[in-house]
Parts: sequence; structure tokens; C-alpha cells
Amino acid sequence: MSGSDRDLVVALRAELAGIDPSRPCDRRAEATGLSNGRTTGEGPVTRLIFRLRRDRDRERGGGSDATPDVGPPAAFDWDGSPEHCRMAWLRGLFLARGSLSLAGGRTHLEFVVDPLEAAPLAARLSAAGLPASSRIRRGRGVVTWKNGDTIGLFLRRIGAGASLLELEARQVSRALRGDLNRVINAESANLQRSVGAAGRQMAAIDELTASGELAEQPYVVRSVAEARRETPESTLSDLAERLGLHRSAVQRALERLERLALLPPDDERRRPGRRSAGARGGHAACGARGVPNGRGARSGETGLGRPLA
Repeated sequence: MSGSDRDLVVALRAELAGIDPSRPCDRRAEATGLSNGRTTGEGPVTRLIFRLRRDRDRERGGGSDATPDVGPPAAFDWDGSPEHCRMAWLRGLFLARGSLSLAGGRTHLEFVVDPLEAAPLAARLSAAGLPASSRIRRGRGVVTWKNGDTIGLFLRRIGAGASLLELEARQVSRALRGDLNRVINAESANLQRSVGAAGRQMAAIDELTASGELAEQPYVVRSVAEARRETPESTLSDLAERLGLHRSAVQRALERLERLALLPPDDERRRPGRRSAGARGGHAACGARGVPNGRGARSGETGLGRPLA
């Protein structure tokens, strides 16, 4: 956890420890939550313990005690207590047994309690709309939150204010930076792919132009090649809009140019015009001999479907 994150956690705990409940029942509930943990060395929490002890002694009419303790562990009547007392008890329990970590941009809050108290505490939190997970770790019960929204809701309900706003602002900032980095990385990858594809297409167009094979391609292919040569930086959508074609037609034409350039120089598929001309001649000869070419020739017609002179 960075120094700024650690300072924020310290400020948040100090803010919670500085809350002075106006209701005596809330002070008693918070003292009960604090009594379930060991005495901490944090200054704000130590002052809170002295204050609660003084208030308790004042209510009882006794003298003050310099020992920073709130008495032996006491049971808290969760079911019979109102909501504000429950939140005061959870605030005391968090200051005594809770820890908050912001390491790596991830928010993690946990309570370390006795093994037998972990499951009941998780059940109480779930009943309060703050579902948590519990487990046993090295002989101690651990109740954990890893959801930033749930942690923020919990801290807000136990009284955190300015420190929580700062924490949420940092979370939003981290989320925005993460989203921005993902968008930039995606755009950079797309740009690299586009530049690589345009480079391959330009090389194919130059090779087919030098061999004279580009002139033998269909009109659409030649038009797309010319547009790509004039604007190498254009996207497929830009070329399609410029030529008045569908984007898929432009993509097929460019893929055809790349495939042709990859074929061996003596491959007949690199000259589709000559091959198709020979094929048309063969079909015409077959039609002249009266061989059916898919439909058959009617009487008085040639195999090409035209009447005899």
C-alpha cells in the first residue's frame, strides 16, 4: 500500500474515532464493540477509549481511571438494538478489530475475531444488507469484504464522511484511468493491425501493377486498388464510402489482391482474365458441337443461345 493510501486509511480511522455520539445508548454500544478487541496504540482510538470510559464513569457516578480500557468483553444484543446502536457497535468493532487496505488499487476490509465469532458476525452483517464472507485463518476468524461498493456503504453507515469522499474519488479516478488505458490499448492495437494490413496491401498492389496483372483484374478490384494507393491511411469504411461500395466488397477486393500477390509468378490463377477467356472459348466450341452446356440448345439455335444466320 502506498504512502498516500496509508495516510488516507489513518485519516479515515481518526475520523471514525472522533465521532461523539449524542445518544448514551450509542456510546455504550460503541464501547461494547471496542471491548471486543485489544487496546490499540493509535492516538485517536486511545482518546476515544478514554472518553468512553469517562462517560461510563460519569453515568455511574464514579471517578475516572487512567487505564485506557473500556472494560472486559461484553455481549451486544444485536437483535434487540435499534439501527443506530448497531452501527455504533460496528464502528467500535471496526476500530478494535478491523483493517482497511487499498493496496494495488483494490479495496479490502476485514475483521479479525475469535473463530466462534466469525460466522455470527457475517450473519449480522448480511442481515444489515452488508453481505460478507467468513473463514478461519491461522486459528482466527476472519470476516472479509472485497467489494468496493459494499465497503463504501459500510463506512458511510458507521459515520465516515470526508475521508470516505476522498477514498471514493480515488476509486473513481483509478477506474477512469483503467478504462482509459484499456481504450488506448485497444485503439493502439487496432491501429497497428490497420497499418500492417495497409502495408501488405500496398506491397501487393505495387507487385501486381509492375507485372501488369492488376490491369487484368475486375473493375471493382482495380478501383479499390487505386483508392488504396491514393489514400493508404484510409480505413475500409472510408474506402467504401469513397467508392460507393459495401465495406465487405472493399474487404474482399483487398484480400483478393493479397492472395494473388502470394501466388507463385507462374500460377495461372494470377491471370484470371486469360484463364477465363480460354474457358469461354472451350465452352463455345462445345456449344458449337451441340454438347449441352447446362440448358441444352433448342432447334435453330447454337450452343450460345443465338439463332443461326
